[in-house]
Amino acid sequence: MTKSLGQTIREARVAAGMTQRELAAKIKKQDGQPITPQYLNDIEFDRRTPTEFISDQIAKVLGLHAGHLVMMAGSLPAGIVREGISEEKAKEALKAFRKPK
Repeated sequence: MTKSLGQTIREARVAAGMTQRELAAKIKKQDGQPITPQYLNDIEFDRRTPTEFISDQIAKVLGLHAGHLVMMAGSLPAGIVREGISEEKAKEALKAFRKPK
């Protein structure tokens, strides 16, 4: 069974020995303020989807791949789009690598 974005983040946080409060304090919004533990809880239980900005920070703190988190959230990393790959072509490529159900 495939893990959700929230499950992936939660498992990595627990493996790192961090509480939600500790991780939230290390993740800053674009205005420089830390996210709240409740916001992180919402992400971990798939009630909210983090922005790429926040996903990048979570990945860095937890040693995860930022692009993978962004893709798990249903988006393409901005770097891929900037390099000239259309979102539609990237989605087609991702479909080609998925295992048939």
